[in-house]
Amino acid sequence: MQQAWVVLTNMPDMDSAKGLAQHLVTEGLAGCVNILPGVQSVYRWQGKVEQQSEVTLLIKIIAERYPALQAEIQALHPYELPEIIALPVAQGLPAYLDWIAEGS
Repeated sequence: MQQAWVVLTNMPDMDSAKGLAQHLVTEGLAGCVNILPGVQSVYRWQGKVEQQSEVTLLIKIIAERYPALQAEIQALHPYELPEIIALPVAQGLPAYLDWIAEGS
């Protein structure tokens, strides 16, 4: 079984989130993307504390696809410095993890 990962990124709005999710799945870079609207982010940017509504994407991939996924997110993301965080999946339903591998 290949190592599955969950990759997180935030988008500024629902349209951009849906567009990126659709693109990643269509291009075979992700097996599945969950779109979580209504996220409130508080962060420091260029010396100032900022607050913004965002849409979080939970992107399910296999580890070997990560470099291509990261490059694609960076190329398409509207932020100057996008959040791209990859977390390994420690356990999961084997059939579901196999499905992720087949789709990405």
